[in-house]
Amino acid sequence: MKTRVIAPKTRLAVGIVFIGTLIYSMATGDMEHQLDQPTIAERDSLSKRESGVTPTSPMRLRMEQFIKSKQEEIVRALERVDGKPFAIDKWDRPNGGGGTTCVLQDGNVFEKAGVNTSIVYGTLPRAAISKMRVNHKALDPDVESLEFFAAGLSLVLHPHNPMAPTVHLNYRYFETANSDGTPNAWWFGGGTDLTPSYLFDEDVIHFHRSIKDACDKHDRAYYSRFKQWCDDYFSVKHRGESRGVGGIFFDDLDETEKDQESLFSFVQTCLGAFLPSYLPIIERRKETPFTEKEKQWQQLRRGRYVEFNLVHDRGTSFGLNTPGARVESILMSLPLTARWQYMHEPEKGSREERLLSVLKKPVEWV
Repeated sequence: MKTRVIAPKTRLAVGIVFIGTLIYSMATGDMEHQLDQPTIAERDSLSKRESGVTPTSPMRLRMEQFIKSKQEEIVRALERVDGKPFAIDKWDRPNGGGGTTCVLQDGNVFEKAGVNTSIVYGTLPRAAISKMRVNHKALDPDVESLEFFAAGLSLVLHPHNPMAPTVHLNYRYFETANSDGTPNAWWFGGGTDLTPSYLFDEDVIHFHRSIKDACDKHDRAYYSRFKQWCDDYFSVKHRGESRGVGGIFFDDLDETEKDQESLFSFVQTCLGAFLPSYLPIIERRKETPFTEKEKQWQQLRRGRYVEFNLVHDRGTSFGLNTPGARVESILMSLPLTARWQYMHEPEKGSREERLLSVLKKPVEWV
């Protein structure tokens, strides 16, 4: 696989606070402040060089190590399913951090698949700090700026076969630091959701049950709470329907929710549940026979996916309105092909109509 260094800019799929600060960092180019003490990027680089990453390392380093490990695991598993390798782009940020973008296009199973990690160090201006204090009172409102760290793994998989569902995932960690390098505030966010073109109840139930089992290991209230959040967020409002059949979504989970170790463990469990939740579905559906009419319906549903991402997704909006942003990374989540057909209506009693009825009124699957 060919590796090359590209522009040091990226975007993660969801999370308004995470995306907003990441975009600010890209737009300003991370202007360095003259500090008497080393930056958290310098501290982390030195720590990794001297002692590696251990269970007592800062959460920044542990989250970075975790998502990079999961990215490799997921890419290997998807390559076994597809039979073709991912192209890999690695990039570095001059003031610390970097990422790896793994993309597979025109594969045997996946029309387009992306699995990305991003590690970002930067500086928050006072205006951004003030906005974040709405959800994070630990942030000091009197400082002019704060260093921040952001790390996340995001993926989107668009299969060729219209019987196989698209899936999206993103898990992330955000932290601000005091001048001495100690954490000022921190939080986790993330989630995963399934977007089928044709509804197979057993597939959706399996997906949701896998997520619920992961949630229940940490808090039995999490699944229903975060499923509702997912249903509310992934809504194509101008169409009056959901993007897909849901999953979970959460953001801003900090010390007011649970302690840091408990939330990190929760994110690890959720990300670890992804392959068991999706691989059985794609293996079951990747070679299912389909007609040209069914392929056209998939293209129409992908049009809805594009509409949500370009019209309603807050991270996409921030990215596309930022001067100098890396558009290729921002639009990685979009399918290679989609279709818009004027005044299309599915036939009464058809499988297409049933899917629409579910998308207009979300279902409790487990």
